[in-house]
Amino acid sequence: MTLQEYDYARESPSKLAASCLLLALTMKNLGGWTPTLEYYSGYRSQDLHPLVKRLNFLLTYQPCDKLKAVRTKYSHRVFFEVAKVTPMDMLKLEEKLKSC
Repeated sequence: MTLQEYDYARESPSKLAASCLLLALTMKNLGGWTPTLEYYSGYRSQDLHPLVKRLNFLLTYQPCDKLKAVRTKYSHRVFFEVAKVTPMDMLKLEEKLKSC
């Protein structure tokens, strides 16, 4: 979904990927940012929190009619319908990120 947003073009691809992973782990209650993830990604959990919050907020956007190809693609079951995932409540996300 970030492919459609210019605001994310300035982010490092590795930081964007790490933030997406942290958001997914948080949303699915699969644990937090481990020392192993920190070591191999090079990012501390606290470094990713602002971008994780922005990514979660991005999920609340309604699809734009002109730019719906990516959303349509990732709404298919082959891609586990990730474009249909509902965002986390921002207060719950804040709470979970504090415990990471």
